[in-house]
Amino acid sequence: MWTRAELKEKAKEDVKRSYWPLVLVSFIVAFLTGGGGGGGGSSAGSSSSNDFANSSMSTEELMALVIGILAVVLVIVLVAMIIGVLWVTFITNPIMVGARRYFIEATYGEKTAGEIGKLFMCFAKGKYMNPVKILFFRDLYVWLWSLLFIIPGIVKSYEYYMLPYILAENPDISKEDAFRLSKEMMDGEKWNTFVLGLSFIGWNILSVFTCGLLSIFYINPYMNMTYAHLYETLKHRASMNYYDHTLGQDAAYAYGNPGAYAQPNNMSANTYGGQSVSQPVAPVQAGEMFNPSAPIEDDFDSKPNDDLYKLPEDNE
Repeated sequence: MWTRAELKEKAKEDVKRSYWPLVLVSFIVAFLTGGGGGGGGSSAGSSSSNDFANSSMSTEELMALVIGILAVVLVIVLVAMIIGVLWVTFITNPIMVGARRYFIEATYGEKTAGEIGKLFMCFAKGKYMNPVKILFFRDLYVWLWSLLFIIPGIVKSYEYYMLPYILAENPDISKEDAFRLSKEMMDGEKWNTFVLGLSFIGWNILSVFTCGLLSIFYINPYMNMTYAHLYETLKHRASMNYYDHTLGQDAAYAYGNPGAYAQPNNMSANTYGGQSVSQPVAPVQAGEMFNPSAPIEDDFDSKPNDDLYKLPEDNE
């Protein structure tokens, strides 16, 4: 069982190790998700109100005018909604997957600003449409569930919470597997994840008094790395080997990526929740069920060779 204090402590270490790169990437994420920016209202003068009152306009003409204005407003709103959906689906969501990849890698070691190109990993040839499709269905499902008095949509949003992280590690995973794995990881963890988010409220209140500067230069990187460590904790529950085997092999500290289990002679390690495991694990082929307790199969004959144990005088 993980604890909030444990995740946050690891997140603080990561922020300290890769401070400015994490600030930059977190700022981009906040900007794309509407985390900053405010709007001001403007008012027009009413000097022509008397002219309108004195004008002679029939009821039919007035109704036609109102309907015309409403139709124009409706068209503008619909166009804006369509543009917004397209922007989120084809631009924001793929970049969010890349950002999650950046944060995941930051849990394993120091990151640099020169690696910011990782945000655009989904725009590489052959890696774009699958994350776009899966996250589009995620947004669609959450919206449909939200039609049932909001609460079911919130619950489902937490059920699908790990989808961007799963895609960040394996952009080629199938839609069915991605949704199933996220459900497995978040089973029994939705409320805990919700409370984890609430634990940052104090920081967000303090940020208000700094005009958002505290969020940019500390809170956002801190939160992003905390959730990255949450993913690193929960992904050990996965029932299939979807992991990127290149992650965690050069980690400077104990707990490693489960994908590294597929490498010969690797030792599994999990220090979260007070657990500590260190044992050889069998290689796993892509698509096979992951079993961390299976022993490594070596190249030696399992049948003992009695000749090895004969005394010299017996070897005649």
